[in-house]
Amino acid sequence: MNNENRIVKVKKNGQGSVTDVMFESGRVCPLNFAILMAKNGAIDGFNVVRGKNGGEYLSADPNSSGAGNLNNMPTFR
Repeated sequence: MNNENRIVKVKKNGQGSVTDVMFESGRVCPLNFAILMAKNGAIDGFNVVRGKNGGEYLSADPNSSGAGNLNNMPTFR
């Protein structure tokens, strides 16, 4: 895949939860859309996991170089 689909920054709400992601291309999308993209294999370095509460989350691919936990990524406004 190309770097255009690599997440480089995140936006968080007042409670500290990730709400949006920014890709290397500068494109921004809501987290729920990014989850759909990852389900289709369209995001580099992340896959979708199901939490204990049944919700779906983006998780860094352990086999990917440079991918990090969303909560530890730089933020944007």
